Amino acid sequence: MDIIEIIEKKKNGLILSEDEINFVVREYLNENIPDYQMSAFLMTIWFKGMNYDETNHLTIAMARSGRIIDLSSIPGIKVDKHSSGGVGDKTTIALIPMVSAAGVTVPKLSGRALGHTGGTIDKLESINNFITDLSIEKFIENIKRTKASIISASADISPADKKIYALRDVTGTTDSIPLMASSIMSKKIAGGADAFVLNVTVGEGAFLKKLSDAISLAKIMVNVGKSNHKKTYVIISSMEQPLGYAVGNSLEVQEAIELLNNRGPSDLKELCFFLGSYMLIAAGIVKKQIDGITLLQETIKSGKALNKFIEIVKNQNGQISQIKKPSLLPRAKYHEDIYSFRKGFISKVQAKTIGQAAMLLGAGRKKKDEHIDLSVGIILKKKTGDPVKANETLATVYFNSVEKYSLIKESVQKSFHITDQKPEVKPLILKVIS
Repeated sequence: MDIIEIIEKKKNGLILSEDEINFVVREYLNENIPDYQMSAFLMTIWFKGMNYDETNHLTIAMARSGRIIDLSSIPGIKVDKHSSGGVGDKTTIALIPMVSAAGVTVPKLSGRALGHTGGTIDKLESINNFITDLSIEKFIENIKRTKASIISASADISPADKKIYALRDVTGTTDSIPLMASSIMSKKIAGGADAFVLNVTVGEGAFLKKLSDAISLAKIMVNVGKSNHKKTYVIISSMEQPLGYAVGNSLEVQEAIELLNNRGPSDLKELCFFLGSYMLIAAGIVKKQIDGITLLQETIKSGKALNKFIEIVKNQNGQISQIKKPSLLPRAKYHEDIYSFRKGFISKVQAKTIGQAAMLLGAGRKKKDEHIDLSVGIILKKKTGDPVKANETLATVYFNSVEKYSLIKESVQKSFHITDQKPEVKPLILKVIS
């Protein structure tokens, strides 16, 4: 086979065979196809797309490029959860203990922050000594012991995807729907779970801006799941404003703990219950969503979910005193309030601007090797639809560098749009694809 002929074929809108796709993935991973040719190949996909079969072939080729975790020694249906990312999205931290306490076995491989979106692994590392870089053997051992474990994906899980994604990131092809679907699903399949509940976020603070694109991505991922005998549900949710009030690693962990203590923001609670109910359905524990939500509510009220989180943290060497007393989590040296310049109603909170401000404070990274400050971030005091007075606090910024704070102060204030009339608050859950 010849890479140039394959590029020409896709450039002309023709369908690639499984053998051709396997050839490209294998030879690129083995460094027999240079970056410039792979870039051309990816760009033809961006322009011409891929059908369901091509996307599935690409997904499986990337999944099989490394180790596929064998979870067959663990009884029951194993359910994995994934989010396409956003600002203030700490659902994994609160959700996994909830569904695990309700009886679901959850093997969870998570990622780190990149750009304005946060990463679960960075957030969990706010907990002193919490180890996310576990061996697969230890990962499986933990799941057998506690029914849940959250770790960072090892280098041998879908290595082709890692290499291709790095190239997509610098060639303007990250927003290709088939490439997004195959990237997400290759890691899910390699993770070894039996079923998936996927949260695709859409809006100003997400990678996808249009609902139609989110629906297209969801349908492709469901199709890939079915093709590989994996029950798959995709919940599309809004990311027009940050999820919850906290943005920043230790701040988000504290907010997740608030939820596990039966407090916390209503939107975070709504999304966790919604996603969790489908995880319970996928695991065969309940048949109806309302029954799943009721069961999850009981895990919160009874304290079982919080105890499960303490168990997960302890199993991964984390300091459980920080879970029992979240004020012990990392704290920034300084904090300052951002004030409203007029009275009215909050009509919009620009999620991406808030996420970028937190990143500039040090809570995120522009490049994968950048250091993260786990203590900094932003706590919103107002959300869309809330009334606000002149000179009332809109947000509190936690920082360790006065210089960095001065760079983001104005942008944080401007991210809150204020109008005279109370706006219509749009729904958080937009669509379910299964």
